[in-house]
Amino acid sequence: MNQVQPVDTLSFETALEELEKIVRSLESGAAPLEESISTYERGVALKKHCEKKLAAAQMKIEKISINQDGSVSAAPFTEET
Repeated sequence: MNQVQPVDTLSFETALEELEKIVRSLESGAAPLEESISTYERGVALKKHCEKKLAAAQMKIEKISINQDGSVSAAPFTEET
């Protein structure tokens, strides 16, 4: 992580990629404790950011249905849909 971008400016894909790198790094156990702690904190922020982005995308998803008369309708996405 040469130049660290603020988490809230990252796209979902970039944040997820960085989070995956952090997980691999922490799992390796090679970093010193202080570096691991700051890396973990960055990972938590990235996880929250990804969850926020996913929630926003989910709110935009609509269930598209074809009615019996052939017309198309859209309804907001719900978990049970």
